[in-house]
Parts: sequence; structure tokens; C-alpha cells
Amino acid sequence: MSGTLSKLPKRIAVAAVLVALGLVCGYALSVAAQTSDSAVQNRAETVPSASENASNRGMAARVADQVSPSVVQIDVRSVQHTPFGKQSASGIGSGVIYTTDGYIITNNHVVEGARKVKVSFADGSTAAGKVVGADAYTDVAVVKVDRKGLPAADFREAKKLVVGQPVVAIGSPSGFQSTVTEGIVSGLHRELSSDVTGGPQEPSLTDLIQTDAAISPGNSGGALIDSSGHIIGLNVAYVSQTQNGDSVEGIGFAIPSYTVTNVADQLIQKGQADHPYLGVLLADLTPQIAHQFGSQADSGALVANAKKGEPAADAGIRRGDVITAIDSTKVEDSGDLITALRNHQPGDTVSITYTRHGNEEQTTQVILGNM
Repeated sequence: MSGTLSKLPKRIAVAAVLVALGLVCGYALSVAAQTSDSAVQNRAETVPSASENASNRGMAARVADQVSPSVVQIDVRSVQHTPFGKQSASGIGSGVIYTTDGYIITNNHVVEGARKVKVSFADGSTAAGKVVGADAYTDVAVVKVDRKGLPAADFREAKKLVVGQPVVAIGSPSGFQSTVTEGIVSGLHRELSSDVTGGPQEPSLTDLIQTDAAISPGNSGGALIDSSGHIIGLNVAYVSQTQNGDSVEGIGFAIPSYTVTNVADQLIQKGQADHPYLGVLLADLTPQIAHQFGSQADSGALVANAKKGEPAADAGIRRGDVITAIDSTKVEDSGDLITALRNHQPGDTVSITYTRHGNEEQTTQVILGNM
């Protein structure tokens, strides 16, 4: 339902358990293309200083003091299509102020089908909002309010997140605005299939940050924040339970900030986002994974599958190949590959360097597709 945080239904419990155990999973490589010019002005360039009292009370208190003014509650009235026809519905989600002049980032599923949007700010004031663009493939949307001088959050491209580093989540679970929870980064480059999220994207939401910071319905579109107060992700989903009904706790997911800001800039600039597409499933290369695929490489992004008829396969890339560079950019893991591709548009030709079974590097030209 629009405005609620995506849950994992029982029918995909096996996938949920795999994620919970931290096993490596591949992900379909598609990223939002970078816009040629800066689409957004009035962004935050620094994180506000915390009050002295908050600074003396630990990391979570300090981060909450810095960032809470930038996190909003989004109330949505929408129309949903049901077997009984169109039905009115309402929901609650969260959002993060992106620019001082009124652009707010949230999830697509929060505002999908919205007829009326109300934004509630941390200071208690409210404003009517308008959806200016939404992207189902990444589950990112942008809402605009007619306000100036808003406390914009500082989004940073946290390219080198470390599993175990502390994080804070802020949102409006079940309508409890400005709720703060604390945890760690539990995993990186996670994937949630479309039957998990209930969205139309195919095959999945990709490259997600996994966290054990408690998130619940209504946290959708809220902020995942590092210890310095930078927004590193947009909360999007959580695991609710396994197939046999046993409770699963502390498995939540966020869209990384480099995807969020890239898509948001495109939505603001042109109302839609383009997605350059390779058509491969990837896994970070570990000794165990390398052994499983018979690879001698010690770094790179391993191709777990290259889909027939897709750009990478058409260029000769196969299952078990290890991508080590795209154009002149070295690729040490799958995150590096995603970051490099963000600088391209669908239809661009890129040079991909890879190894096969530990032999010498080869190079092929790939024409990027469009999700």
C-alpha cells in the first residue's frame, strides 16, 4: 500500500534467510545515468553542528540533533486499483529535504498514485507537496513544497562504506515523527527482487545497504546517516518474517546516496530517470567465490551470470569472468563498477577490461542498454 514500508512476503522466505545470513547474492547491474549539468542548486554542502548538550551524549544523539530537522513526514492520499475498482487509500512515509528551496526526496512507493501530499516538518509546520517525478526501478521520488530556507541534508557519496560501521536511521515509523534508531552497516550490495518490493522493476532493487538499525512501516524514504551526519542512504525496505512464521529482526535496507541523488537530479531536471544497463548479475570477489567459479583473480567484480541477448553477453562477456576496469577506471568490486557506469548514458559505448579463468586481461566494447 502506498505510504508503507515494503515488507517481504512469506513466499520469498528463502531469499530473506539468505540475506539475513549474509551470503553473497548477485544483482542486476543497472544504474541511473548522470545528468550532464548540475540539476539542482541550493544543496547542503556541510552538516550542521550539533548542540553542545547533544555532542556530549553520544553519536546517536549528536547525529539526531544535526539531521532530524531535515527529515519530514509525508502523508499521502492516493487512489489504488483493486479487484473492486478504484479505491481511496491513505498512507504515511518519510522524506529527506534535498535542497533549501523545497525539493524533498522519498520513495516511489510512498507517493505512488498520490492525489494529495502533505509534508510535516520537524518544527511542527506543514505544507502541501507536489510529486515532480518518480522512478519505479530505483524506488526514488521527489516531492516539491513551496518553501524557502529549508534545512537541507548533506548527501554524500559514501563509496567506501565498511560493514560494521555505526549508522543512525531517522523517519516516521507508524506515524511517530522524528524517530531515531541506531545500528551498524550489516552488509553491502544487497538485492531485493520485485516480488519482495511489490514494484514493477525487473529484476530487482539493487546495490542496497543492509542495516540492523530498526526500521518499520512509515520509515520509507527516511534517512540512513553515518556518524558524521552525512546521508548515506534512503531507507526502503525491511524483512518482517520467514516462511515458518518465526520473527526476523534487524534486517533493513537502504538505497545508497549516490543512486538517490543521481536519480533525484534527473527527476528534477526532466521528470524521469534513464538507466544504463549491462545485463549481468555480479558478486564481489572473495576467495570463496573465486574458488566456486574457478577464478584466479584476487579483485574485481565477478560476473555470476551474463544474460543472453543483453549488452554484456553480446560483447562476449560470460559467467565467471572478472571485470577489472571500465574505460580507464579500475574496478576492485561491484560497487566500483556501478559508480563508474553512473557517468554514462544508455547508448554509450564503454570499454570493459576483464579476465577469464585467471588468464591475461581482455578488453571488449559494450554498448550500454536502457532499463
